[in-house]
Amino acid sequence: MVLGGLIGLAGCALFPLLWMLSVSLMPPGAADTLPPPLLPQHPTLANYRVLFAQDGMGRYVFNSLLVASVTTLVSLGLNLGAGYAFAKLHFVGRERLFQLLVGALVLPAQVTMMPLFLLLKWMGLVNTYVGVMAPMLVTVFGIFIVRQYARSLPDELLEAARIDGAGEGWIFLRVVVPLIKPIMVTLAVFTFLASWNDFMWPLIILTGQEHYTLPVALAALSREHAQDTGTMMAGALVTTLPVLVLFLVLQRHYIQGLLLGSVKG
Repeated sequence: MVLGGLIGLAGCALFPLLWMLSVSLMPPGAADTLPPPLLPQHPTLANYRVLFAQDGMGRYVFNSLLVASVTTLVSLGLNLGAGYAFAKLHFVGRERLFQLLVGALVLPAQVTMMPLFLLLKWMGLVNTYVGVMAPMLVTVFGIFIVRQYARSLPDELLEAARIDGAGEGWIFLRVVVPLIKPIMVTLAVFTFLASWNDFMWPLIILTGQEHYTLPVALAALSREHAQDTGTMMAGALVTTLPVLVLFLVLQRHYIQGLLLGSVKG
């Protein structure tokens, strides 16, 4: 009974994805018939050829990959360093500053968009890749989960490295980073998914179509292909597939990091 219910729920969750794949392989107009067919009678890649040959989808895929990858790498370095500092290094005002950062979590992201946009406009970063990446390069959430995990590291191990003459940078790179790999993978997946799927901020900061990321480009294409269901489903699949594959590949490390981060500290 329970297994059957779980299979049914899994089927309900997977059906939209399978339907999206099926429609993307149908000839133009085939999905608009009533009742719509579940499977393509004559599978074709015509919708994908339209996307990449006529609508320049390859450029938008490159933009999203570039933004998400660079954002993830830079965010990992900054968040790991800050989280470790709040967990293990002693400096004046550490606890007060961390409490202030945690308090910022209650602020909706939409509240900060206008001040951030005006700041980036003053810096000349509107319609640039850097402008798209800026809000996610350092996040309070990333600092928080790294700090919670790093607090479990034994102080004796760090003190032994200091006694042997190791500097703080060497300790962080050679001792701390290998020990916090599970939370690194978790944070990397979180950041990549959030950057790849972000729609609102790129829509605000990007004014030129050549810099569009996939979600923004897909919204623009929906106006051009409003009646072309197959092309829209092909675009949705191109947008969804990379992050779905990434999550499936790293899900074991991702879940491990979440569980460890929830009980550490």
